[in-house]
Amino acid sequence: REHRRVEVAPLLGVLPGSNPVHWFEHFGAENSRAWLVGDPADGKIPPQTDEARQRTAAREAARKGRGAADSYTDRSLYDRCITRGLLPSMLPTAYNMGNQIMQVPGAVIIRNEMIHETRVIPLDGRPALSSSIRHYMGEARGRWDGDTLVVESTGFRDDGWIDEQGTPGSDALKMTERIRRINYGTLEIEIAVNDPKTFTKPWTVKLYQALMADTELIEFECAENNTSIKHYVGK
Repeated sequence: REHRRVEVAPLLGVLPGSNPVHWFEHFGAENSRAWLVGDPADGKIPPQTDEARQRTAAREAARKGRGAADSYTDRSLYDRCITRGLLPSMLPTAYNMGNQIMQVPGAVIIRNEMIHETRVIPLDGRPALSSSIRHYMGEARGRWDGDTLVVESTGFRDDGWIDEQGTPGSDALKMTERIRRINYGTLEIEIAVNDPKTFTKPWTVKLYQALMADTELIEFECAENNTSIKHYVGK
């Protein structure tokens, strides 16, 4: 079984043969949960609403007559090194999957190794910004609930990513993270997704991440070295 996994590893990326085993720092690790979606109980992301399907159909209609790579704008936000979105950035991926959490006076900072996005999360109870200001990762506000860091994010753009499939959210999207240290070496992370304009009901993912103190993230020069994009597009 392990030999077969090693053979398959180079084929997991966009370009066949581009991913040697040593890229996957947790290669061969077993997930501590059978699936990440804990609510609903069936472990499945709820169906999309009629409104969400209409939004998707409108986007596809606007692209009618275009190929999948006529322009760099036809590629995903991930391909373009812009963002993976809040939820995917906190989930396990193939490589560069580290997250760094830092505490400073009045705020918590979460840095993602993949694409190197950084969120500064105020803890001082300040009000949200104007609803006209929107971000791919949303606007976060944090607070402590006992030993649990609770982060509520709103103000998302409607062309960002909710999940790994690239599902775009709406202006009603709210994500609530609960991050708790359950022992010396483990973080419990729970993220609730609530977007009544996109999904028929809220859903929640839950996972555990290894906690390593004083560990630096690997530099991830996605935008600077992303020369593959020129091979994707016609011009």
